[in-house]
Amino acid sequence: TRFCAGILSTARHLTIEQKMADYSNKLYHQLEQETGIQTGYTRTGSIFLAQTQDRLISLKRINAGLNVIGIPSEIISPKKVAGLHHLLNVHDLVGAMHVPEDAVVSSADVALALASAASQNGVQIYDRTSVLHVMVKKGQVTGVETDKGQIECQYFVNCAGQWAYELGLSNEEPVSIPLHACEHFYLLTRPLETPLQSSTPTIVDADGRIYIRNWQGGILSGGFEKNPKPIFTEGKNQLEIQNLQEDWDHFEPLLSSLLRRMPELETLEIMKLVNCPETFTPDMRCIMGESPAVQGYFVLAGMNSAGLSFGGGAGKGVCQDIWLIFLFLVETGFHHVSQAGLELLTSSDPPTLASQSARITGMSHRSLLVGPCGPARCSHAHSLFHSLTLQSTGDQALEVLQYLFSNDLDVPVGHIVHTGMLNEGGGYENDCSIARLNRRSFFMISPTDQQVHCWAWLKKHMPKDSNLLLEDVTWKYTGTGVRVLATQWFRCCHLGACGQTSSGRGGSVALYALHVYNEVMSVGQKYGIRNAGYYALRSLRIEKFFAFWGQDINNLTTPLECGRESRVKLEKGMDFIGRDALLQQKQNGVYKRLTMFILDDHDTDLDLWPWWGEPIYRNGQYVGKTTSSAYSYSLERHVCLGFVHNFSEDTGEEQVVTADFINRGEYEIDIAGYRFQAKAKLYPVASLFTQKRRKDDMELSDLHGK
Repeated sequence: TRFCAGILSTARHLTIEQKMADYSNKLYHQLEQETGIQTGYTRTGSIFLAQTQDRLISLKRINAGLNVIGIPSEIISPKKVAGLHHLLNVHDLVGAMHVPEDAVVSSADVALALASAASQNGVQIYDRTSVLHVMVKKGQVTGVETDKGQIECQYFVNCAGQWAYELGLSNEEPVSIPLHACEHFYLLTRPLETPLQSSTPTIVDADGRIYIRNWQGGILSGGFEKNPKPIFTEGKNQLEIQNLQEDWDHFEPLLSSLLRRMPELETLEIMKLVNCPETFTPDMRCIMGESPAVQGYFVLAGMNSAGLSFGGGAGKGVCQDIWLIFLFLVETGFHHVSQAGLELLTSSDPPTLASQSARITGMSHRSLLVGPCGPARCSHAHSLFHSLTLQSTGDQALEVLQYLFSNDLDVPVGHIVHTGMLNEGGGYENDCSIARLNRRSFFMISPTDQQVHCWAWLKKHMPKDSNLLLEDVTWKYTGTGVRVLATQWFRCCHLGACGQTSSGRGGSVALYALHVYNEVMSVGQKYGIRNAGYYALRSLRIEKFFAFWGQDINNLTTPLECGRESRVKLEKGMDFIGRDALLQQKQNGVYKRLTMFILDDHDTDLDLWPWWGEPIYRNGQYVGKTTSSAYSYSLERHVCLGFVHNFSEDTGEEQVVTADFINRGEYEIDIAGYRFQAKAKLYPVASLFTQKRRKDDMELSDLHGK
C-alpha cells in the first residue's frame, strides 16, 4: 500500500467499476474529517489524453457513461489541455477527457484512517500476525489458524494481494485464486524550479502507456510497459512489502514517452526509480465474491493496479454480501484460463481449428457455414458447453431439481425444458436447459462460463446425505452446429441430441464429434461450407432477443424483468427458491425491463457501432444502459439489448416499468456522445427475409385464388 501511486480515478469502461471508484472517492474525501488523520486527499482532476481518433472515441464512450451516473466529465480540445497543464506537449493530441473530481491521496494514510475508523467501531486489528491457513469443516469456513492462535469465524475475506494465491492454497480445502505479481515502475523527481501546485491535474496518456501526477512539487510518473516482468516465477513468494531492484533499461521506453509528453523535465533531477510488486489477473478484472469451493470464504484481490480506486466500493460490496456480477462473474475469478497446449490435448476439435482458437482465446470453438451467400450471411456453432447429469435411486432427483429450478421439470421422458436456478431474490444464478433422460435421471446443459458457479450452487443446495449422484460430464460431449443459409431464408441445425439452450447451444457425444465434423465439411464443400466465429452466434442470438447470462442477465435479474415468464411455473405444485420474491414482484410490478432496440437512423458504414454500456434515453431522459449489441444481418440494422428503468423526474427514485411505459416512449441510444433514434421492442421482430417470404406467399396465394 505504501508504494501505491495514490491516483484516484473514476474513468472506467464498466458501470460497476465507475460506481465503485466513485464511492471510494467520496469515502476518502470524508475520512480526514471523521478520523482526524490527514490522508493527503486533494481534488486535482484527471486529464485522459488521446493521440488517435480511436482513443478519442473510447474516451467519448467513457464520458457518456460517467455523465449519466452523475460523475462530471467532458471532452476537451488540445488547446484546453494546454491551459489546464502548461508543461504538456499537446501537438500530437486529437483531444482529451477531463474528469474534474478525480483526486490524489496518500495511500498509506488512507489505510491508516480506515483502520482507525474500523477500530473506533469495534474492529480488532492484530498487527504482525501471520495467517497459517483457514480452517474448513464440511466445506464451510470455521476459523483461522494464525501464528498466535486460532480465531473462530464463519466468514473469511482473503485480501492478501500478491499473497492471495498462496493463502488460498494453504487452506485445508484449497481455494484457487488466479493472480500473479509483476514488477511495476514509477519514478520520483525533485521539485521543479517553480514547484507544481498541489491542484495540478493528473495526466493519463494511454497511447504513451504512462501516467503523471504532482508529487511534492515534482513529478511522479509510471506506466505499463508492453513487456511486463513477472516475479516469483520460481518458487514461493517470500517477499514482505519492499522495493525491488531498479531496472532503468526496462523503464527506458516509459521514460522516453514521459519526456516526449513533458520535454521540460529533461533537466530535472530524478530522486529514485520505485519498483514494487503489483498483482494482475488473466482478464484484468478484480477477483471478488464468495469462493465456489468453500462456503464463507470470500476473496477481494487482484485489483490490477486499481486497488486504491476500487478499494472503498469493492469493500462495501463484499461486506454487504453482494456479488457484483456484471462482467465480474465468479468464474472469471475462480476458473483458470485454459492453456493452448492443454486445449490441444483435451479438445475434440480438429487440431487445426483447436490450435487456432486456443491461441486466440484459450477456449475451443467450431463453426460451420453453408450456403450461397456473401459476407452479410454468417453463422456459428459452439463446440463446448457445460454438461451435468443428476440421477437417484428414487424420486429424489426430481424433487431436488423442482426445488432448485423455476420451471416444471416433471415432464415426459425425452422432453427438454428451458429453465434456470434462482436465488432468494428471484435473480438468475444459472441459465440452462434440462432433458429428462428417464424417470430418475436428468441431463443439464448451460454455457461454459457457468461451469464452476453452477456446480457450486448445486452442491450448496443439495442434501448432504442422499442417494443423489451429480456428475460433471462436460468432457463427454461437444457440439457441432450447421447453419444453412439461402437467399431469402436460413435454417439452423444442431448435430446433437439435446436441442438448444436459450443461447443457441446444443451437443453430441464427443467421441464422434471429429468424425461428424469431417464428414459435414467434406460433403459441404460443394455448397460453400466454411467456418465462422463466435460473433456470428452473438448476432443471431441478439436479433432473436436471446439474453445471455453474465452479460444481459445476472443474479440481480429476475425472469419477470427479462421476459421469461414462460420459464417460470409458480403453480407447479411445490415451492422453489425465489418463488416468494417472484410472487411479490408479480403483484407489485417490475422496476426494470429488458428491451430490444433497433437503431433507425444509424449508418453502418459511417457511424460508430454500439458495443454495450451505451446510455438509453426515453423522451430525452436517461432510463438505462445497453447490455449487448450486434449487427443483425436478417434485420439489416444494429440491434441492442438493454434494461429500461422508470426514474421519477422529481426524486430520481425507480418506479414500476410497464409495457405501456416502454411502448409509448421515443428512444435514443447514445454512442460515444452521438444519439441515434431507436425502436423499442419487447418481443423478437420478424426478419426482413421472413417478411419478404410472407409477402411472396400472400402474392402467390392471391394468384392461385384468381
